Amino acid sequence: MNLTIVYMVAGLSSRFGGKIKQFAKVGPEGETLIEYSVNQAIKVGFNKIVFIIGEHTKRPFKEKFGESYKGIPIEYVLQEYNKEKRDKPWGTCDAVCSAIEKINESFVVCTGDDIYGEKTFEILANHLNTNDDNATATKNLIEMLPEKGSVNRGIFEVDENNYVVNGTEELGISKKNFIEKGFDKNSPVSISIFALQPKTLQLLKEKVEIFKEQNKEDKKIECFMNTELINLIKENKIKMKLYYTPEKWLGVTNPDDEEIVRVKLKQLQ
Repeated sequence: MNLTIVYMVAGLSSRFGGKIKQFAKVGPEGETLIEYSVNQAIKVGFNKIVFIIGEHTKRPFKEKFGESYKGIPIEYVLQEYNKEKRDKPWGTCDAVCSAIEKINESFVVCTGDDIYGEKTFEILANHLNTNDDNATATKNLIEMLPEKGSVNRGIFEVDENNYVVNGTEELGISKKNFIEKGFDKNSPVSISIFALQPKTLQLLKEKVEIFKEQNKEDKKIECFMNTELINLIKENKIKMKLYYTPEKWLGVTNPDDEEIVRVKLKQLQ
């Protein structure tokens, strides 16, 4: 089966000092963050790469990668929005739906500033090769909480067959308060990577259009893919299997994360 890997790389983080964090050199051979992730994905057998880019990332990504990477063809999709009516793009769900004309096969979509591990891509690719529904990967909550401070995390609820039945976006969760918030250390957490079917993308597109119409006066609200997938599950329109990945999840949000990821990747060699 042909599989596409889709990377969301549209935005520049203000917390990253205006730099393109996907180009931070974190690999042991000087690989950038995005190169390291793409190298893991193509080992699994993805035959097309789609980069969802923004105005600020369009030129540097095209200059760096061109039309192919190690023989794998690349498509570019610009996530656009009306700057007179909006302060920011419409969010992750709109981003992936922007690529609907470029995706006609099963695909895995993820963010370009995270490293998921080759095994994670393999698990999700194997699911798509053997199933006609959707899937996502998870880590245990305790593995996704920082030693200090709090974060926001999407937390899943699953049935006895490990299919997602619900989910919540928990704000301000930490190692000090996760128990009082009603979770345990093994609660399954979203790591923002999804294996989806083309028919699911069409359903998401419909959700985005409804969301935009209902919130057309709000200049900042965003439509999040995780939320809309959960909505489709609760409406019994899709199914999504949850797989635990043994791989370390590594992300870059702030400039200080560069060195942390660099050190951890060396330890994995």
